[in-house]
Amino acid sequence: MIDCGCIWSDVQMIARGLANLNIGISDIKERRRKLQVHCNPGTKVGEYVPFYFCPRSIMLYILHCKNHKDLKYTGGQQPILHLESKLKVVVQWAEANQKPWAFSTRNAGTHYADFYNDLRDLYRINWSAVSATDFRDATIKEGKQAEFLLFESFPLTFVDRVGVFDSQVEQQIESLFEGTKYNPVVVVQRNWYY
Repeated sequence: MIDCGCIWSDVQMIARGLANLNIGISDIKERRRKLQVHCNPGTKVGEYVPFYFCPRSIMLYILHCKNHKDLKYTGGQQPILHLESKLKVVVQWAEANQKPWAFSTRNAGTHYADFYNDLRDLYRINWSAVSATDFRDATIKEGKQAEFLLFESFPLTFVDRVGVFDSQVEQQIESLFEGTKYNPVVVVQRNWYY
């Protein structure tokens, strides 16, 4: 990731033959490679680099519990990083560079996800659900999984802050960025985890 200066989409990772540790659920990853992003015709969800709008995502909870029958990853939440960027800055760059972007109001890997590519539509996101810590209610569960999507790759220059589980991970990540042109703030954010 640091060597190439970006985070690649799943489709690009496969096309480039890059090894990666799949921490997602395989059938959902496969479905994302087929689902259309309707506001950007001809593109598919798996061609985008996805980000949740919140820490403590439902997927992080699944990784923490280590009990989903379709999840092969068993490393827990400790090594998972939270990357934070400024949405408007990324969107301005994407539009200036004619790079498709979108956001969904729920998990982009569902057949019924709605997609938008105009920041004036951000009100459509259920922000109360995004910030909720109790997601047992179906409406909250759906809304909490809203995603921002950037086509093909996400430049590391836009990562302003990296939230980590503990000081051990903090030191590891700081050492990875040391001597590179990337200088995100790396900080322990234990409240971003379960």
